Amino acid sequence: MTVQQGNYSGIKDSICDAVGFTPMVRLARIGRDLPGELLGKCEFMNPGGSVKDRIGVRMLLDAEASGRIKPGDTLIEPTSGNTGIGLALAAAVRGYRVIITMPEKMSHEKQVVLEALGAEIIRTPTEAAWDAPDSHIGVARRLQEAIPNSHILDQYGNASNPLAHEEGTGAEIVDQCGGQLDAVVMTAGTGGTLTGVARAIRRLAPNVQIVGVDPEGSILAGPGEIRSYKVEGIGYDFIPDVLDRSLVDRWIKSNDRDSFLTARQLIRQEGLLVGGSAGAAVWAAMQVSRDLGPGKRVVVILPDSIRNYLTKFVDDRWMRQNGFLKADWELGAIGDVVRALGKREVIALDVDDKVADATALFTKHGISQMPVLDQGRLAGILTESDLLQAMVSGRVTPETIVGEVMVRKVSTVGMHAGSGELPRIFERGEVAIVVDDDRKVLALLTKMDLIEMLARRQSQMPGEPA
Repeated sequence: MTVQQGNYSGIKDSICDAVGFTPMVRLARIGRDLPGELLGKCEFMNPGGSVKDRIGVRMLLDAEASGRIKPGDTLIEPTSGNTGIGLALAAAVRGYRVIITMPEKMSHEKQVVLEALGAEIIRTPTEAAWDAPDSHIGVARRLQEAIPNSHILDQYGNASNPLAHEEGTGAEIVDQCGGQLDAVVMTAGTGGTLTGVARAIRRLAPNVQIVGVDPEGSILAGPGEIRSYKVEGIGYDFIPDVLDRSLVDRWIKSNDRDSFLTARQLIRQEGLLVGGSAGAAVWAAMQVSRDLGPGKRVVVILPDSIRNYLTKFVDDRWMRQNGFLKADWELGAIGDVVRALGKREVIALDVDDKVADATALFTKHGISQMPVLDQGRLAGILTESDLLQAMVSGRVTPETIVGEVMVRKVSTVGMHAGSGELPRIFERGEVAIVVDDDRKVLALLTKMDLIEMLARRQSQMPGEPA
């Protein structure tokens, strides 16, 4: 039996020495209808579960070698999680305190792993712009100013980030393919993987096409709308210093639904325990393969593992709640439900109305909750039970304005959202307020509305055969 060369032989001094030399696997089942060959570089098989192990270890060791840091110092890193895990893994071996700042959007599993490695975690608002004081980057900078002997190795601007991939990932890809490949497809986060791999490819196989994958809502591929998305670890609302966009021949924009569904296909059909960003990369790589045509070999990097997302896209319930899978009972979009129920007047209050007005409307229309508007836009909701509690406690009188009594936290849905959103809202004891893009109220949906629609559909189904 012949043992493959690489990172297999010998005994490693520490887990840091086991990073890299990940397998290259033929994606024969998910790619069976493609005209060419599709290969996956299994970066999720690194010790910490992602491609970011490479830069976590490299940034720490390079900083040590330069004298910038020494064991006992504090390392602070703003991250979507995977770089933090790679860095914390290396720090556990080398003897550093680690503080990770991470947006709320990132999975709980990432936090648990980081805490197990001894890192301290600070969560930051997902919606905060990258340069805002309360962003994960802004909070990290403030911590660094306050904590003695602390350092931000800064994956966004650290030259060791792309260098790890130029000397490692990219060189491995060319070697594993014997120099025979036609395109490399990679998602982009900081851009370090893309830049480093592209530099190696340009040097070792200059005719290979470099394809970057950027999620809708990110601007790495170029200017566009900045908005939230569910796939973790890729895309940004700014261009990191380590990203060299001039190396990219083509950009493909990915979306949440296709990314998650393709990742689930990789898990089920190929047995590859990958994360959502791998789905984005493979979905794009299949487009590239179709465009290149017969006989072409496309390599796609599979960045991280399933471990971080067991309660997210791997879970059918999460997929349904977020509109990526349709439950058997679902009734289409929220707009379909609203139209099927028929046109109904929305009884609403204004923030400047008085409690006496609200009481009169509750009585007149026999309803138990009303949206509260401010200049025609949704501002909150007032329910009979909330009003009763306020009156019994003596906090309000009939002359109190509604804006002082209403609840500002409301559950809103758009007309194009899936009806699978409704049970999740109703489980919290809330009503679903249907709004347009300007937060103008179009309808209120309650548990009884959903029950009515389900009963109506069941009554229209053909009876069971005798």
